[in-house]
Amino acid sequence: MKKIILLFGLFMVFSVSAQNIPDAQLVDMKGNKVSFKDIIKSDKPVIISFWATWCVPCMNELDAISEVYPDWQEETGVKLIAISQDDDRTARRILPLVNGKDWDFEIYRDYNFELKRAFNIASIPFMLIIKDGKIVAKRSGYTPGSEDEIYEIIKN
Repeated sequence: MKKIILLFGLFMVFSVSAQNIPDAQLVDMKGNKVSFKDIIKSDKPVIISFWATWCVPCMNELDAISEVYPDWQEETGVKLIAISQDDDRTARRILPLVNGKDWDFEIYRDYNFELKRAFNIASIPFMLIIKDGKIVAKRSGYTPGSEDEIYEIIKN
């Protein structure tokens, strides 16, 4: 009986912890530190896109989403947050790149790679869709047209 109670207790700990969203300090494009949990607070869906300036598929994905993002916002209220995984050597490229793009979403940098470790991200682009503080979908990689799949997930 003790073993069953212990196993049930461990199961509950792992189930609850798997659903928790980690917190981390990010840096916005003005150099201000912000809490990840603060920027994802929303009763609407939130897309988190992990990207880097050197990642061509990441750029293609964000460019494709950028074209339809205003429509997505109008129809679903979704919020897109792009979190750069650039290291100190390439971080200086972020702001000029973002200024040259027509991206109408929030950009942050995971300067200590806290979120990368917390979400166990092995490769980018990597995307999470969060609703009501819970991860409802994860995606790794990008292929042209996959933004339509993302939109279907957001609508549902």
